[in-house]
This record gives sequence, C-alpha cells and structure tokens, in this order.
Amino acid sequence: MNFQQMNLAVFSGQHLPHVFFQPRFEPWYWWHKEFNCMPRRYEGMSLLDLYDYCHASTRTIHYYNDNPDPIVCEVDPSVKQIVHHTDTQRLTRYQTPYGELVTEFEYTVDHTWREVQFPIKTPDDLEAFTWLMERTRYRFDRAKFDVGAKWMGERGAPQFWVPKSPYQALLQFWWTMEDVVYAMADCPEKVERAMEAIDLSYDTLYEELCGAGCLKIINYGENLHEQLICPDYFERYYLPFYEKRCGQLRAAGIYTHVHVDGYFKHMLPWLKKFPHDGIEALTPLPQGDMMLEEIREHIGDKVLLDGIPAVLFMEEHYTRDQLMECVEKVVELFHPRLVLGVSDEVPQGAGEEAIERVKMIGEWAQRKL
Repeated sequence: MNFQQMNLAVFSGQHLPHVFFQPRFEPWYWWHKEFNCMPRRYEGMSLLDLYDYCHASTRTIHYYNDNPDPIVCEVDPSVKQIVHHTDTQRLTRYQTPYGELVTEFEYTVDHTWREVQFPIKTPDDLEAFTWLMERTRYRFDRAKFDVGAKWMGERGAPQFWVPKSPYQALLQFWWTMEDVVYAMADCPEKVERAMEAIDLSYDTLYEELCGAGCLKIINYGENLHEQLICPDYFERYYLPFYEKRCGQLRAAGIYTHVHVDGYFKHMLPWLKKFPHDGIEALTPLPQGDMMLEEIREHIGDKVLLDGIPAVLFMEEHYTRDQLMECVEKVVELFHPRLVLGVSDEVPQGAGEEAIERVKMIGEWAQRKL
C-alpha cells in the first residue's frame, strides 16, 4: 500500500501493512524558511521532500503552502464592499441596510495576518450580519482541489477544512467569545437567527462536496475545547449541525473527522455523540489535560488522529526515550484505528532535533505491524 491507500484503509477498517504515520510539520517548515533558519541538513528540500525524508504521510493540501483553498466564499454583488489593503493592514467595510460592518487584519511580527477588529461589535450589529450572511455563499472549487491533490500525490488522501460550525464561526471569526456568551443570555433569538444564516450559507457548498466524486476524507477544523462549550450549547447548537452535515457527507461516501485540540477531559464522555468518523488532535498529558487511557475509554471505534503531544518533540524538556514511550503506548491503545501524528503540530520554533525525531518515528512506524 502507498500512504494514500493506507490513509483510506484506516477509516474503512481494512488491513494495514504497518502503523500509519501522518505528522503535521508544515508550520515548522514555513517558519524556518520564512526566517532563514532552515537547518543545513534540510536546505534545498521542499516541504514534500522533507515529508519523504521522514517516511511520513501528508494530510492537508493547502496549509502553509502556496496551494489554493478549494473552499471559496462569495458575497453577492449587491453587497457594497469598501476594501483598503496595505502591506500591514487589511480593512473591509460591508455596507448593509442595517449599518456598516468592519473587519480588520494586521500583519504581525511573526509574518502572519491576525484579526484585530471583528465585524460584530454589539448585539445591534446582528441584524446587519444576518443580512450579510443571507447574501453570502460558500462553494467548492474542484480545479483548486485538483491542484492540491496533484501536489500531494500518493502521500495521503488529500484533505481540507470545511467552514466552522455556526457557533464556532461566530466566536472565532465574527465576534468575541465573551460578547457571544453575553448575547446568548440577553438576546438568544438574534444570535440563533445569525447562526441559521451562517448554516444556510453552506448549503451550496455541501451539495457540491457531495456531488464532487473525488473526495474521501474531510476535516472539520473546529478547534474545539471545553472552555468554549457548555453541555447545553453542545446539544442545542453543535450536534444538530454536525449530524446534518456529516450525514450529508456520509451518504456521499465521504469520511469526516473533527479537530479537538484544547483541554477536553470533562467532555470526553461526549465523544461517542460526535457523528464524525474520527477525532483529530486530542492532546494527552503532559500537554493536554487527559490520559491516553481516558481517551481510549471514550472514543469507541472512532479513528484517533495524532495522539503524540507536541511538547515531546522539544529536546530541551523531553528525551527521545520519553517520546518513544508515548508513541508505543498510543499505538498499543489505538492501532489500527489510528492515524499516528502530532497533537497538534511539531512546534514551529523547535530545532533540527524535532524533525529528526519525526524521522525516527517514521522509520519505526514502517517496521511496526
């Protein structure tokens, strides 16, 4: 089997010739290239060359590389937008019948764009936001997907993120978490209408994903952690969305997994309720707040993606023996329903030793039946 076939075999329950290893170190590679500190050993290597060097599979097609995002957001031409972009600022003003919405990004010292002004400032902006979302549609661009899939080749099943669930989208992209929580108490009907509008903006996207015929695994890049969710909201807002949208994809033969990369110990009993086929980036001790055995107890037959805490790749704090002890335990507990990887990525600022540890695991995985 090549890595792409193994990737699909994990999700379909087929036989695996050895442990399937799919770490994510795109941010590490980008950071070292961007700040001209790539270790000499890897100079001249492309990102894919480095994956091959580590005997590892790749997962995503447009993350920290030049490939286009296959998910396209389109705003109706009737919406007036005023855009102001400079080298250090991106400012967009949306004109609506209910007022103006302004979003602003700034270019930071780590050479990335950070949102510094959210479009929704107060509950009074929710009507304008809902109007905007009713005129926004997300789509799947097959040509852009093909670019990434060709780039990845047989190194893995080409994957990407779908837009976040409505509640997660509100508190990560459109508003602040604190304000969302207060608004849910003060004017829940307005917030729920906004979430409904977000969900409706995905209808075309999911129709196109289901009809594409080229997709096998899709990721819900939710970045869930228990500080964002209370049990009531999980039951009322998250699960109905997941069940509807994952159900559509499953009917089309597409597997799904969801990204859970924060503290999650108290929500582990809810894992069985997730309709996704896999859970990505659950982070055990010493980085997260849960033991591997606790994850095993609650994950059922779902695929675990990752499982190795990222801090174990930092030689200043942990030895190779400590790392391999964790790797072996993850494999013992979860293989073959396992995409062995890093929870959630190899640290950007770690040195050459971090990648050599990735290579060590990659070589070990190919010997481990």
